[in-house]
Amino acid sequence: MDNILYVVGTPIGNMGDMTPRAVETLESVDFIAAEDTRVTLKLLNHFHIKKPMVSYFEHNKHDHGVKIIERILAGESCAIVTDAGMPCISDPGEDLIRRCEAAGIRTVVVPGPSAVISALAVSGLETGRFTFEGFLSVNKKSRQEHLESLINERRTMIFYEAPHKLPNTLADLYATFGDRRLTIARELTKLHEEIIRTTLKEAQKYIDEPLKGELVLILEGRKDEEKSMITPEEAVAYAKRLIEGGMRPTDAAKEAAAMAGLKKNDIYRELV
Repeated sequence: MDNILYVVGTPIGNMGDMTPRAVETLESVDFIAAEDTRVTLKLLNHFHIKKPMVSYFEHNKHDHGVKIIERILAGESCAIVTDAGMPCISDPGEDLIRRCEAAGIRTVVVPGPSAVISALAVSGLETGRFTFEGFLSVNKKSRQEHLESLINERRTMIFYEAPHKLPNTLADLYATFGDRRLTIARELTKLHEEIIRTTLKEAQKYIDEPLKGELVLILEGRKDEEKSMITPEEAVAYAKRLIEGGMRPTDAAKEAAAMAGLKKNDIYRELV
């Protein structure tokens, strides 16, 4: 097992989902790179595994990534794990994979639970083609640009979201896409697991009463026959949000009008 980085999937909530191969791998490597060593320690204790760990997360991935690579090149084996699910998916682990490639280090995947696929499977939406969009940026301009790029996306879209950001995200999704089917997967595999099949319009109630726990949002893609479900008032509100994010009023009016099937001048008139 020398000179190898193992990418090991861990449970997203239920310890019973840990695979025998994952346990065997963690028992066999020289050290473990963990997103949060405190969280991973609970996992190791549950399976009576004693291994040295190093922290590896977004804010130390550059310095610690170099050290991990050096140890593997020196002959050690390492397993990278995240707090829950598959490492390297919307996770700094992808940077370590690139470093391994550059250094000629072999990488081996040990599959495990994935919130993306698990949520999609029970969403009730089309699963044949989908796009994983990860977390939306907290930066208004980047967030708007991301959502605008998906307006005509026909595949099912999957997003990760934190509970405290859910109200803004639901408002932005509705302003951008109008009323589409939405499934909210909450606390997957945990005691309070909940699958909420709703629509973007109906989901607006969660703006005032936000949901708690880990969340995955699965949004229906655009249909060929789909027409705008956005009212002129909602289009104006969307244009205002674009302007707040730094877009010029004329461009915001054009964008909102195209989305709602209205005339740009009508939107612009309301803005000024």
